[in-house]
Amino acid sequence: MIPISRQRLLFTAVTLLYWTSMYVYVPTLSPYLSTRGLSLQLIGIVLGSYGFMQLLIRFPLGMLSDKLGVRKPFILLGMLAACVSCLLFIVPGSWLFPLGGRAVSGISASAWVAFTVMYASYFEPGDAGKAMGNISVMTVSGQMLGMLISCWAADELGASWPFLIGSLLGLLGLLLALLLREPAAADGTRGGGISLAKVGAVLRTRTLLQVSFLSVLAHSILFITMFGFTPLKAAALGAAGFQLTGIVLAFMLPHAIASLFTAKSIAPRFGHWTTIGAGFLLSGISTAAMLAVHSLPMLALTQAVNGFAQGLHIPLLLGLAIRDVEWSSRATAMGLYQAIYAAGMFGGPFLAGWLSGNWGLDSGFLFGGLIACFAVALCLLWGRSERASLRRESPAPLSQSNTSK
Repeated sequence: MIPISRQRLLFTAVTLLYWTSMYVYVPTLSPYLSTRGLSLQLIGIVLGSYGFMQLLIRFPLGMLSDKLGVRKPFILLGMLAACVSCLLFIVPGSWLFPLGGRAVSGISASAWVAFTVMYASYFEPGDAGKAMGNISVMTVSGQMLGMLISCWAADELGASWPFLIGSLLGLLGLLLALLLREPAAADGTRGGGISLAKVGAVLRTRTLLQVSFLSVLAHSILFITMFGFTPLKAAALGAAGFQLTGIVLAFMLPHAIASLFTAKSIAPRFGHWTTIGAGFLLSGISTAAMLAVHSLPMLALTQAVNGFAQGLHIPLLLGLAIRDVEWSSRATAMGLYQAIYAAGMFGGPFLAGWLSGNWGLDSGFLFGGLIACFAVALCLLWGRSERASLRRESPAPLSQSNTSK
């Protein structure tokens, strides 16, 4: 049996390849689709299909993973789908091929349910937050690496090369994933770990439902901006090749830094609701500010703030999703969480594409800013409610108890 430390290292390599293969074309995708003659509305549909597939697949995939008690087969499926999806983008002809490519990449991304739960199983049950912080850094690192390769490959090799490179990276990740070993279940069982009663308990977990809805809003903003229409804004301002690389770096580096420290340092000091709310506030300000941006340096600044903001709330939302759920139901909980927030991946770019097609590109960014304002209000409301609940549950001071006697 390979030691846990070596399994974590192998898992890290597979995770990096997974996200790199899926994001190696993201910065150039919307400009690439535009050069193929797609309208903003059609681009929004293609971008949104990524989230739509996850909305359909993630929850049943999580339930099936818990029922079987295994994660590895779903990780292998995810790597295979990442490899195939990249190839569909470069098939010439109808716009249905890129639509199919983005939809298959949504199938690949649905396997993230298995990734997160399998990685968490390498840690003690109480260390879910630490595990999710670590895997969030892997996610951001893989995404950043892919997006940097994308800009270089498209500029130096040609528009099709990011997709070819992504397919090769997906194949390499698939081969490495074959070496992964399933860790022993925390309760010593394997398979049969989910039931209708447990599904019902998961569906009634208040924190899970709250963070799932907030994650819908977070991913709506994310897929409207850097993973959606920000590259088109950059292209309209004259960015190409390495200038687009600079925009990507401006977003991803602060995102990675914030993800690294949020769960370990920031949230313990300020509280998770305050930290999540601050992330949404900064994200909303930076997204709405894009309406006034008329130069690449200013665009890079907005993306730096947005990247840092996303790193404040996304890792915390991920960790809170499984914090109050027992081990045997965690893939179901994570599947529900990721399926719900996939609505943001679909709805955000779809609605922003419709708005942009009718009222210009900036109207989509204004929509993203309004979404963030709503999220801040929810954080304030739920944070106040949780504090009040904790005060009610805390025991009365000793002096009050003696007086009452």
